[in-house]
Amino acid sequence: MRMRRLLASVLAGVVAGGTVAVVLIQTPPATAERRGQAPIVIGHRGASAHRPEHTLLAYEAAIAMGADYIEPDLVSTKDHVLVARHENEISGTTDVATRPEFADRRKTKPIDGRPVTGWFTEDFTLAELKTLRAKERLPDLRPNNTAFDGLAEIPTFEEVVQLAVKHGVGVYPETKHPTYFDKLGLSLEEPLLEVLNRYKVRKAYIQSFETANLRDLSGKTRLPLIQLITFGGKPYDWDVAQDPRTYDDMVKPEGLRQVAEYADGIGVDTRRIVPVDAAGKTLPPTSLIEDAHRARLAVHIWTIRNENANLPADYRMGNPASPVYARATGNVMGWLSRFLELGIDGAFCDDPGMGRAVVAKRSL
Repeated sequence: MRMRRLLASVLAGVVAGGTVAVVLIQTPPATAERRGQAPIVIGHRGASAHRPEHTLLAYEAAIAMGADYIEPDLVSTKDHVLVARHENEISGTTDVATRPEFADRRKTKPIDGRPVTGWFTEDFTLAELKTLRAKERLPDLRPNNTAFDGLAEIPTFEEVVQLAVKHGVGVYPETKHPTYFDKLGLSLEEPLLEVLNRYKVRKAYIQSFETANLRDLSGKTRLPLIQLITFGGKPYDWDVAQDPRTYDDMVKPEGLRQVAEYADGIGVDTRRIVPVDAAGKTLPPTSLIEDAHRARLAVHIWTIRNENANLPADYRMGNPASPVYARATGNVMGWLSRFLELGIDGAFCDDPGMGRAVVAKRSL
């Protein structure tokens, strides 16, 4: 996006002053640390290592732990209000399955090309969703979080923004399944921008795994946009358009230059930067950070999680025979430090307190 503006100004000079010789010298892009800024810590779904995800409890904890940004994934209600849920199917994160008054809402729907069965936010009004209570999505891995089951409502995006503004932190919303919601007449982007504009939010990123909505947003907001990239697969809007390209194409130098036409950064699966082998052990890093920075794109990684079950084999700690080994905290500090050494600009952390401590230690 910035390169397009630079080229536009150069072309304007050619038109105004006649033929000129132009030499563009591309200096090496600066990482966050080289710009004198610490990489940002993003509270992934709040502080989801410590509280049920996407609740005000989780966002408040993330803020207290020092997160620079809190991240709400956004889906729509039937009456077109944006709420914070990881998915529009909510049986895993709320008590909806135990509520007899909503038993007939259980359905099977095609979500981004695959069948999903459960209860969906777009079949509920906000008032109905507010009667539900949140619960821990991963009780076996995070049993301590179940102590908070039943205490929190599903928050609206507006409530998350109000909390962020109150405490002076940024928001990092993700539009979930934008093509799907567009087809329902429940577009996510317009109400998202309306809330951000109404509260005059300037500290924000907007992210999506799809491309078309980011391209559209690039003409409607000056807030930085982040193209999310999974380890495999392709953007669903490319699938719908029968575009043969995949995320593998997107992370090539030419693909990154195309991303830079509409976005300001990429948010990538850690395995795109540090792959792992069949045994789960880390392999030498790829050139993705360097390639993205050369395209003037920031690089944010997801997701840094504490538990052995979510770490590469060579960063796990403890006795593998222990019944609690999978949920024990491994060398997550060393894992995040490795990415900081490689030059990332930010990290999504389930435990933003850990993230803040590692970033702070590096800046000493």
